Amino acid sequence: MCHRPLLATLLFALFAGAAMAQDVRLYRAGDSVDPRDVAAILDAPKPIKMRSIKLLDDAPVAKLVAAADPAPAAAAPRAHPSALALPVQFAFDSADILPAARAQLDALAEGIRLLPDDKSVAIEGHTDATGSDEYNEKLSHRRAQAVKRYLVAQHGIEPARLRAIGMGEHAPLPGRDPHAAENRRVQFRGE
Repeated sequence: MCHRPLLATLLFALFAGAAMAQDVRLYRAGDSVDPRDVAAILDAPKPIKMRSIKLLDDAPVAKLVAAADPAPAAAAPRAHPSALALPVQFAFDSADILPAARAQLDALAEGIRLLPDDKSVAIEGHTDATGSDEYNEKLSHRRAQAVKRYLVAQHGIEPARLRAIGMGEHAPLPGRDPHAAENRRVQFRGE
């Protein structure tokens, strides 16, 4: 059938997008951050992800679309978060951390101190889709570096345990508008 390759590509894109999405504990400004939760998220073992491919016969398109419906997956229990994200507030067009962000970063630092000494943490700076790719990548990296410097200078965390990464606008939160304010965040993952 001539529609089969197109349909296969569509289904692959649908499932690949879902597979790449990670479960992130997203804190909002003013939310209390529990250091024990931080440690549990950052020290969780990485799940092994497995995917399989099932060859389909010439089933009608309606059956294939119904098979691709993500609704049954929504009923499945949510996995333990693999990362956490804080809405670290910075001065406009800057990597200067505003005082309002410090309470959450201080709790995060306490959580990192609860981790085993050999556990490292990736600090990912993220932006929304406003601005050019190049600008957003540089700004997100400067902001991730600023958070790393804060954790080292204010909390004595060993710099070798922290890795700053600028993600720019390339990893928006799943299901959100790329221009949404929630995408301006600093995300933390255990490594």
